[in-house]
Amino acid sequence: MSRRKVLRGLGTMMSLPFLETFAGSAKAAAVKAPLRAAWLYVPNGVNVNEWFPTGEGTGYQLSTSLKELERHRNDFMIVSGLAQDFANSHGNGGGDHARATATFLTGCMPKKTAGADIQLGVSVDQIAAQKIGHLTRLPSLELSADGQRSAGRCDSGYSCAYQYNLAWKNETMPMAPEMDPRLVFERLFGYGASGALGEAGARRQRLQKSILDTVMDEAKKLQGKVSGSDKRKLDEYFESVRDIEMRIERSEKFATQMPKDFKVPEGIPESYEEHIRVMFDLMALAFQTDTTRIATFMLAHDGSNRSFPDIGVPDAHHGISHHQRDPEKLAKLGKIDRFYLRQFAYFLDKLKGIKEGEGCVLDNSMIVWGGGIGDPDRHNHDNLPIVVAGRAGGTWTPGKRVMLPGETPMTNLYVSMLERMGVRAETVGDSTGKLEVG
Repeated sequence: MSRRKVLRGLGTMMSLPFLETFAGSAKAAAVKAPLRAAWLYVPNGVNVNEWFPTGEGTGYQLSTSLKELERHRNDFMIVSGLAQDFANSHGNGGGDHARATATFLTGCMPKKTAGADIQLGVSVDQIAAQKIGHLTRLPSLELSADGQRSAGRCDSGYSCAYQYNLAWKNETMPMAPEMDPRLVFERLFGYGASGALGEAGARRQRLQKSILDTVMDEAKKLQGKVSGSDKRKLDEYFESVRDIEMRIERSEKFATQMPKDFKVPEGIPESYEEHIRVMFDLMALAFQTDTTRIATFMLAHDGSNRSFPDIGVPDAHHGISHHQRDPEKLAKLGKIDRFYLRQFAYFLDKLKGIKEGEGCVLDNSMIVWGGGIGDPDRHNHDNLPIVVAGRAGGTWTPGKRVMLPGETPMTNLYVSMLERMGVRAETVGDSTGKLEVG
């Protein structure tokens, strides 16, 4: 039996977490856990007065907003001074929101067009996917909780493709993110990127059989051959898969309870917070099983006018982000910042809860959280609000604030991340060198 056995049944394919039983003690010690990378995007800038901490190094003081991450203080770094220069106008007029999203992972200037002649650059995640994607079943995973638009006119004459896509395979091809948890789940377990289930998948759905049910007989045999520690790991893994599937099915059932003229997309939770969290659960599961090592997640596109009545902000996000120093708008903006940071804390909880060797999956990850705008009232693209989490396989030492010279290209960080993944890239977009923050 191989260390990473695959269970199959009714067209289902499930990769298992790392099992020490089948590696042997000496061999297990030599096995190095895979290194994962994820980039998570939040829109519209932040209330800089409540977001940025004070001080630097390990003795820095958490801000009002960042206290949402306090329990993970030793697992992340605040990196201040990073910039995306090509998000600035450079003579192209308005369009800061489109450029903020477009440049975040590419470091390239988007061509100002609302037509089909879009042009940008390859994003860092796809540079990695092209080099190491063959090592996993899915080269990369692209997620969104905010829909998808690949055409049409959006911000100040820029194509919507720039505003709704983080990942770009090449200069003219964005990687469309998936927002339906059901389709993400099916993709992770063998039904292809299109979400089409095929005959075997349709059969499984008609019989209302769980993915786990289709492989449980073989799984039971496997559980009888592993150590007590690995058995607990398998139990936790199967439970997490079952929990995600049940949550998606509950969301699908909700659609049948609505009036016929009210359409709710199947598989997408009614609650925005639940939607974000189930996507984080799926990403964590993909990392746990080594189904992919590269992921992007756009929580919302820049310029989003989503409201947040559940946290006392019925106003449109983009609208209040232009606060003009109005205390009431700033207070509401701070509430939204803290909402998003709570979701990030949830994701860190998930990764820390997945044990791997002597540590956890977060220890073997590089997670970048942030956006392409600092103060939304100024639409500045320097000193961006960036959190970097994980230990990068032991090569990063989190628990501090790193202060960089102003206008440090964010892509310099990406060059360093790629090197850690075994991907040699002399430049990424507008990078000027390799940035070591560890």
